[in-house]
Amino acid sequence: MTASLTELLRINYPIIQAPMAGGITGPELVCAVSRSGCLGSIGAGYMAPGDLSALIRDIKKNIQQPYAVNLFVPDHPEAPQSDIQNAFEALRVFRDELHIKEDPPTFNEGTSKYEEQIEMVLKEKVPVCSFTFGMPAKHIIKELKNNGSIVIGTATSVMEAILLEEQGVDAIVAQGSEAGGHRGTFSGPPTHHMLGLMSLIPQICDFVKIPVIAAGGIMDARGYRAALCLGAQGVQMGTAFLTAFESAAHPAYKEAVLNAREDQVVVTDAFSGKEARGIKNQFIYEMENETRILPYPLQNDLTKTIRKAAAEQNNAEYMSLWCGQSPRLSRSQSVESLVQSILSVSKDVTL
Repeated sequence: MTASLTELLRINYPIIQAPMAGGITGPELVCAVSRSGCLGSIGAGYMAPGDLSALIRDIKKNIQQPYAVNLFVPDHPEAPQSDIQNAFEALRVFRDELHIKEDPPTFNEGTSKYEEQIEMVLKEKVPVCSFTFGMPAKHIIKELKNNGSIVIGTATSVMEAILLEEQGVDAIVAQGSEAGGHRGTFSGPPTHHMLGLMSLIPQICDFVKIPVIAAGGIMDARGYRAALCLGAQGVQMGTAFLTAFESAAHPAYKEAVLNAREDQVVVTDAFSGKEARGIKNQFIYEMENETRILPYPLQNDLTKTIRKAAAEQNNAEYMSLWCGQSPRLSRSQSVESLVQSILSVSKDVTL
């Protein structure tokens, strides 16, 4: 076995705040998590390189502890203009409801910010860089590691974990089907990679030698202890941190999570074209039987104005309310309170 996760990441406790994209992981949340002895993470998948650089510098001014930046390995799907027009028309009812006036977009090739984001991570010497939606190229992993960054990949199956280890990552996030937000699957249809975390962790741990981080539905000390007992060296928690005081999530989003039931959390591709777990609202309900949905990230670009307008109008029925399977365990509390509640109960667990 390689060095333990805490030694590898230079943190006190093996808890990682999930890198939730879309503006949730602002400097206040990331800094609070890292100050607590855990690892705060920037969800940078949608960020412009300049905005990412500014956020990194803001964080570096406020903490000395390690932090992470998460990037989306890009996909470049194509769609004929007729499909784009049809998908745009399918969303008209929502634009009308929110009083949005816009023309169908034109998607240009070569607009990926990924390469520029990588350059920014290298320039700022980010301590930890994690990836979702695929495997970064070997030369990128090598360059990041030579620059001093620890590299983490995301797997939803044993085969993906094996491929990531062979690619050269330092640790793997094992994403169970309970996890909120987008599926990290990259080796086949996400519907074929919906393994529960209790099944996924021990299987991955038996087939890779690098540290495994459990993600999916973990909200408190019970989930933390269970993950470690199954062989994980740490946990990654998203929904639990989403409702923290320091989180930059929209107030209506936080309220929806705090009041949600477990049977209201579903998997949908309606917002982005990629399967993601969130709270079922009016948008998801009306899109259930809709076939005019573009692949990710094209669909995500089409619904961007809808999600933005809904947030501005404080209307959670048309926002993407990503959430794991354990919303009843969510609490409105500080990061410090959340972390201490986990550690105080779990202090007898050998890390």
